[in-house]
Amino acid sequence: MNAALATEWLKLRRSRLWWTTLLAATVAAALAGLFLFIGQNPDRARNLGLLGAKGQLVNVPTDVAGLLNLLGQILTIGGVFIFGILAVWIFGREFADHTIKDLLALPTSRTSIVAAKFVVVAAWSALLTSYTFAVGIVVAAILRLPGWSWSVIGTGLFQLLAAVAMTVGLVCVLALATSAGRGYLTGIAAMILIVFTAQVVAALGYGQYYPWSVPALYIGVAGPAAGHVGVAGVAGVIVVALASVAATLAWWRHADQTR
Repeated sequence: MNAALATEWLKLRRSRLWWTTLLAATVAAALAGLFLFIGQNPDRARNLGLLGAKGQLVNVPTDVAGLLNLLGQILTIGGVFIFGILAVWIFGREFADHTIKDLLALPTSRTSIVAAKFVVVAAWSALLTSYTFAVGIVVAAILRLPGWSWSVIGTGLFQLLAAVAMTVGLVCVLALATSAGRGYLTGIAAMILIVFTAQVVAALGYGQYYPWSVPALYIGVAGPAAGHVGVAGVAGVIVVALASVAATLAWWRHADQTR
């Protein structure tokens, strides 16, 4: 397991993906700061050309809690792409490079290889979330947002981590799609389908029953945070995440690799 973890981490570190996802997280924090700046100074933003004459302001409280909640919304919706691309790349690279048989010929169990891939996905997602939170705090200080308190920061951080954890758990199904399809395309297609169906189901009012809509509803995309998700919604997310990991492990252990 240690060898598998070291190998997967080395592959990520030497790829372009780590700084690409880091750049995406930076842009997410910058966008949140921009929206808060516009909300604080609508007239100045309009004079600077940041808000058109017919533009509408984002309805977000211009305080620390509002910034952290907006970060959570951006990472929850955009995180399907950021964390999803990460999972698709980590599980699809060997198929794209045609090195899957070489990997499986090593004296390391398939279970360890798959477990290491999931650990790297989770670890890098956690680092990206922590980085985004830190940048968000810096942005809040630069904008001199009101509402600083340990309770506000603690609550915002907890909701951010919970929403991202659910999002990362749900993108585990992309690992299964990528593996079963033996390449990036099936994983990317599944990711687009998830984003589309999550928006449609949430718009129809059944998002609390559809696992891929739950994180966005939890963080408050459609209203106050944590106000639209029940136990059934959270349980559905957990079931999907665990089933995706188990199914991916089973596929790697039993599937024939002919290429």
